Formats: sequence, C-alpha cells, structure tokens
Amino acid sequence: MAEKPQLSILAPLYNEEESLPLLVARLNKLMDESPLRIEVVLVNDGSKDKTEDMMRQLALADSRYHCVFLARNYGHQLALSAGMSVVNGTEGVMVIDGDLQDPPELLGQFYELLKQGNDVVYAVRKKRKEGILKRAAYHLFYRLLKKISYIDIPLDSGDFCLMNRRIVDILNKMPEESRYIRGMRSWIGFKQVGLEYERDERQAGTSKYSFALLWKLAYNGIFNFSEFPIKLVSRIGVFVIIFSIMYLIGVLLKKLIYGTVPEGFITLFFIISLFSGIQLISLGLIGEYILRIFFQTKGRPLFIIKDRIENKVIKEG
Repeated sequence: MAEKPQLSILAPLYNEEESLPLLVARLNKLMDESPLRIEVVLVNDGSKDKTEDMMRQLALADSRYHCVFLARNYGHQLALSAGMSVVNGTEGVMVIDGDLQDPPELLGQFYELLKQGNDVVYAVRKKRKEGILKRAAYHLFYRLLKKISYIDIPLDSGDFCLMNRRIVDILNKMPEESRYIRGMRSWIGFKQVGLEYERDERQAGTSKYSFALLWKLAYNGIFNFSEFPIKLVSRIGVFVIIFSIMYLIGVLLKKLIYGTVPEGFITLFFIISLFSGIQLISLGLIGEYILRIFFQTKGRPLFIIKDRIENKVIKEG
C-alpha cells in the first residue's frame, strides 16, 4: 500500500478553465522537484464552464490529484471546508487560490517554518497587484476588523497558509455555517507565524469575488469575531437618550428665557428621521445575529459532495 502524503495542497475552483492548466503545470513542477510526498486536492465549487471535465481528466490520469465535486456552488469558504474534510496529508495542509495569486512555490519556506514548531504559517501580503479601489477596501477592512475583533487576526493575511494536521482536524470539528476561515484559524490559537510575500496578479480569467461576495465575507468576519455591532446598538441608545435630554433642556430654557419653543415642519422632520434611522440601524444589526442563529439552528450540512476521484477511483459522496 502506498504511503499517505505528508502534505496536501488544497485549492477551490470556480469557473477556472483558463487558469487550471497554468496551476497544474506549476503544481506538477513543485511536486516533481520536492522530496516530500504531496497530494493536490482540487474542489470544484459548482463550476459552469469546463473546469469539472478538466478536473476529472486530470484526476484519472494522475493519482497525485484528488478531486472533489460539490453538488452546487457553495462559495469559497465552504469549498475550502469541503476540501479540508477529505485531505490526506499527515503533516499539514497548504491552502491556496486556484488563480495563482498565491504562489505554491512558497511551500518550501512554509514547511521549514512548520518544522520549526509552528502550527500555522500564514502568508502576509506586503504588496497587492489589484485595482486601487479594491486595495483600499482590503486595507481599510483588515484594520477595522483588527480594531474591533475580540481575537488577534493578523493584518493583511488571507486564507493562504500551511496548517499542521492538528489545526485542520480542529477546523473540521467547528460547525459554524457562516464561515470566515482565517478568523477561525486565529481563534484556535497555538503557535502561528506570518511570512511576507508579494501577491501576484491573476494569471488568467477574471476574479469570481465580486464586491457583493467580498461584502458578505467581511460581514462574516465582523459579526462572527466581534462584539462591536451588538454593543453599538447600546451605545446608540445611550447617545439618543443624552441627545433627547439635551434637546429637552434646550427647549425648556428657550421657553423660560424667550417664551417660545421650536416649531415647524423642519424640526419635526429632523427628529422623526433621526430616530427612525437609529431604530432601523439597530434592528438591522440585531437582525444579522438572528439571521446567523436561524441558519445555524437548521442543522443542515455545510456542503454536499457529489462525488470525488482519489487515486484514480471515483467515489460517491
């Protein structure tokens, strides 16, 4: 019986027919030159192009590739979770993006730091080759999350990392539905170290992460790892009470001194709009938590694996 791989390289794919050949070429070169036993786990996240067919051909031709096919598009974070549930690496799992913005060639440096006793080696982006608007949004979000989070989530670090087997097993036991894996990874603790790298441009195709999806991911990071939103409701309530008292004092003083009180449509409109807006914001923040509780209590599986190909054998589910 062949020995199990020491490391697994995990990459989720969604409509990556253009970048997949480039990814495979670089992974083949990496595995051919490495003294380590490596498997590559590719997860098809409900692609609508030729990605699934290309993956099937690859896995049936090369036993180093372990391909997982999800029943539909579940999203990047759940696709990663699906891959982590089936990896065979006995020492660790390296997570990369399928668009080659995360260079797999850093595996050697990651592995050296892992062997030095670190449990997680995460990549820190010192430079991004993306549009200025997206770079600014990322920069602002990471610093906001670090400021309001109750755990220490490293700045400018994404899912690109190498985790030892123990960390992966713990992540697989964490059942939350709205997943933010880099935050979950930080929450676990143990010994974690960063490695700076320069993030490359996408090698082919177009980004599948729209601003709407990035916004959803940011929401999961904020609402899953910060108490700030719910505490903000209380703080807004205190502010409204103080504002109301000050306004009342102002009205009384004006009545006592000048014998008049504020009146008219503008004043009434301002007060109604202010308090209505505050109430809606508060309900929205509370609703985000209720929505997460609602989805979590359903108890549905996080993902459904349609089938997978491992060691050139097709396995159901």
